[in-house]
Amino acid sequence: MGVEGCTKCIKYMLFFFNFIFWLAGCVILGVSLWLRHDNKTSSLLELKYEGTEAPSTFYISVYILIAVGAVMMFVGFLGCYGAIQESQCLLGTFFACLVILFACEVAAGIWGFMNKDKISKELITFYDSVYDRGITLGDNEQGRAASAVLKVFHETLNCCGKGGLFSGATMWLSETCPKDKKISDNCHTKIKELFSEKIYLIGIAALVVAVIMIFEMIFSMVLCCGIRNSPVY
Repeated sequence: MGVEGCTKCIKYMLFFFNFIFWLAGCVILGVSLWLRHDNKTSSLLELKYEGTEAPSTFYISVYILIAVGAVMMFVGFLGCYGAIQESQCLLGTFFACLVILFACEVAAGIWGFMNKDKISKELITFYDSVYDRGITLGDNEQGRAASAVLKVFHETLNCCGKGGLFSGATMWLSETCPKDKKISDNCHTKIKELFSEKIYLIGIAALVVAVIMIFEMIFSMVLCCGIRNSPVY
């Protein structure tokens, strides 16, 4: 015999929330792998020019998300198994893992909020440096290399130039801009929009996971106390 009454109800509720938590880990792992291999971000962040690379901050964040998704899947499985087996040891380990994960998520959220514009600013700086070098060098070998980098930006984001009358008037290689397309935004605006969309998606996923984790910590402790106080143990 196992736990009875309300504690038994909590047992199955914990199993249900852990299953949702495991699914959330699968979703985060899948989304992070999609972000890593997304054509738009990959084509921009893998660019190099004269030994200078596009900023790697975004990829570092994605690799952290991949690790978090994998750990969540493991912890979710641990919680499900501990709830079904009514094991105080497994539930205690599960609770400790949740506390660590929750603390890491809060720390990552604070860091992400403080640095939410850093990735786009770094990529804009990289774009501007290539753009300015291209104008300075003109139609030589290094200038054509800059043109190739700019063409990836322009075709990927469907944009052209840095914005303003001056940059539009001095666009030194028209072939870097998309052909037969209406260009309404400069590349600064498009870069900001690209990463703001990704950050919004990550923020929603983190909020949902945080709520689930709070419920799981409560249920796991209640169930653990119920198992300890059960007369059959």
